[in-house]
Amino acid sequence: MTKQERDTYLTAFLGVVIGILATVTVQAIINKGKVRASYLSWQKLTYSMEHIRKNYVDTVDMVKLTDAAISGALSALDPHSAYLPPVEMEIAETQLAGNFEGIGIQFNVPNDTAVVLEVIKGGPSEKVGMMKGDRLLKVDERVIAGVKFPQDSMVRLMKGPAGTSVTVTVQRDNEVIPFDITRGKIPVHCVDAAFMLDERTGYIRLSKFSSNAHLEVDAAARQLLGQGMKRLVFDLRDNTGGYFHQALELSDMFLDMDEEIVYLEGLHRPREDHKATGKGILKDIEVCVLINENTASSSEIVSGAIQDNDRGVVIGRRSFGKGLVQEPLPFRDGSAIRLTISRYYTPSGRCIQKPYSDDYEYDIYRRYTSGEMFTKDSVKIDSSLAYKTVHGRTVYGGGGIVPDVFVPVDTTRATNFFLACNRKATQMRFANRFFDSNKSRITAIDDFDTLERYLDGCDIKGQFLAFAASRDGLKPAPGEWEKTEYYLMPQLRALIGRYSKLGENAFYKLYLPVDETVRIAMETPFTVSIGQ
Repeated sequence: MTKQERDTYLTAFLGVVIGILATVTVQAIINKGKVRASYLSWQKLTYSMEHIRKNYVDTVDMVKLTDAAISGALSALDPHSAYLPPVEMEIAETQLAGNFEGIGIQFNVPNDTAVVLEVIKGGPSEKVGMMKGDRLLKVDERVIAGVKFPQDSMVRLMKGPAGTSVTVTVQRDNEVIPFDITRGKIPVHCVDAAFMLDERTGYIRLSKFSSNAHLEVDAAARQLLGQGMKRLVFDLRDNTGGYFHQALELSDMFLDMDEEIVYLEGLHRPREDHKATGKGILKDIEVCVLINENTASSSEIVSGAIQDNDRGVVIGRRSFGKGLVQEPLPFRDGSAIRLTISRYYTPSGRCIQKPYSDDYEYDIYRRYTSGEMFTKDSVKIDSSLAYKTVHGRTVYGGGGIVPDVFVPVDTTRATNFFLACNRKATQMRFANRFFDSNKSRITAIDDFDTLERYLDGCDIKGQFLAFAASRDGLKPAPGEWEKTEYYLMPQLRALIGRYSKLGENAFYKLYLPVDETVRIAMETPFTVSIGQ
């Protein structure tokens, strides 16, 4: 959008707001054939909107113009104030609501045909007999296999109001089976994985701060405490946030009574402090938080509370840097404005919102080009925004949470063979083919020891190399497999293990041993010393 178009939309939007919501009377004076609108901004803009409606050369689609105007107006404020049309608003609410209405399956599309990864227990698809590994061929009469059908469009076809029906046709082995499914309410989980890394250390990976985030983490934590957990690796990498109140409840799990979690303040909003109740079940557990450049918003509130209270150690790379709070303003048509109404501040008093810029959305790219993702010395720090933690450690505002322990992006493992396999999704397609050949055995496995023994007994290496060569024409160069095997084999085992009853827990437990950030976390004391 050009500046001229944005200005036009801004004018139109503000005119609609005043003309429709505020009912401001337009004052215009006609003098010597020239219109002289009042220089009171609102009246000037309202007049402009009315002028467009009455005099534009063609018929004006006021709904379309208003939507565009709202988007243009909000984009002139800050990068996170936004207008969400009805469809986008529905998607955003579904992602955070904790449940949606549909048929209850998870799938991926490794080779132009969707494959069921999980059939949610108790959901509509399980009730009619759909199984993990089924290939999705049609939704009602719409063919979705082998036609490069977009994955998000598949989701939209299968989702729908509870109580409505849809026919999903699948291929299972050599059989084609149509399932008549009555849609229902499906829970959306935000804890991707929770298990013990060793006898003392638990691991919880949280993907988003949906409406049930605290309940899921609480349940996972209680299970791990029952297994002897004394330390916790809390993985918030790639967690882009969600509901503010969930960040408060999750932070409260770790902190003593009256310890500061966060405070909010804006021009039209007085300071609002939030402190811990001291009732959290993890307040006596050692903790480290894993973050990266995609850790944002609510995730940064939790990370900042842990860091500023010297409650634990933060490990990884500088977080995204979103220190703004949005408040929704819904409209009757299902759309909504999300307007930034305040900034949030970590317990030490820092706002971690990164500076606005014309290329704000390319900030992560700039971190790569500047070397920040690879060396600690290149991390961008504004020394004028220095603050002190409870124990007197120096932390910085103005651009995300800077971790206590830096972990660079590892590029040493990216052999040409590995990159070529990634481009063609060879690993995922192989895992899918492997599952097809061993379905009955894999789907019966429900514990890690059995899964690892089974995988150890399979010639995964030989089968994968044969598959890559025959299907994709890919062969490692001399000496290349030796450099690739260490991290590619765990990935293959994890992708296969995901098809067992252990699901995502199997994937992460099998893959994390080659996760450099987790490795460093396991070697790092979780407690912070005074004066560190």
